[in-house]
Formats: sequence, structure tokens, C-alpha cells
Amino acid sequence: MGGWQPLPEDLPPEVRHFVEQLRLLKDRTGLSLAALGARTAYSKSSWHRYLNATQPPPRQAVTALCRIAGLRDAEAERFTVRWELAVQAWPRPARPAGDENAPEYEDDPTRPWWDTPEQETVRRAGVGLILYAVLLLFLMLLILLVAAVALG
Repeated sequence: MGGWQPLPEDLPPEVRHFVEQLRLLKDRTGLSLAALGARTAYSKSSWHRYLNATQPPPRQAVTALCRIAGLRDAEAERFTVRWELAVQAWPRPARPAGDENAPEYEDDPTRPWWDTPEQETVRRAGVGLILYAVLLLFLMLLILLVAAVALG
């Protein structure tokens, strides 16, 4: 790992091991960060953060790298287990003192924006159903009004 910057000294062993293995896997592909970004849904700067332990990578990023590196199912599964252990041990950034507006570290920092939590999905579905019911009620009243005017 000659070209890599040193990892922070205070990293938990699970995180250190995972990032070192991730770096080896990336080196195995022979791709630059830009090329890796072009072949995955994650930018060059995102890969830079993941490979320097600044931010935990999403599971999907790890899966994409495993695929590009040609890992077989069992090897990729072992990598996923390493990812799970690392994410659990990953240091959580502290909220700056006195800054109530700073975002808190979420329980799952690796969930991409397109994966909505189940509760949000259910809540949105409930709101959609209510709007649909109100619209149907409005249309029924409109039809009754038109029928009453036509008959009356």
C-alpha cells in the first residue's frame, strides 16, 4: 500500500483491518480512483473518503468493488462481514459544542439516500392513501352535484 496516506492512529482495529483490506482490493483492480468512480455509482472523492477511513462506505459501494475485483460469492460474503464489523466500530463524529443544528450521526450512516427507512415509506403511503380518499370523496360529491342539477 505504498501510495496510501497513513490511517489515523486511533482507528478501532476492525475499521483499520477493513480499510486495509479495502485498499488491497482496490489496488487489485488496477484502477485509479477516478476510474473506480466511473465504474461504480460513487465518485472519486467518495472513494477517497472510504479508502482513507474518513467515512464508512455504503454496503453497495463495497459490493461494487468486490464485483469489479472479481471476488467470488464466498470471498465477497467475507468482505461484507468485515464491512458490518467495521461499520459497528466506526468512530462517530461528535456534534460540535453549542451547535444544535449540526446533524447527528445516524444509526446507519451507510444507507444511501435512495433507501428510505421503512417507517418513512409507510408514512408516505398513508399520506398518499388519505389524499387519494379525499380526492375520491370530492369527485363523488361533484358527480352528485352534477346529477342533482341535471335532474332538478
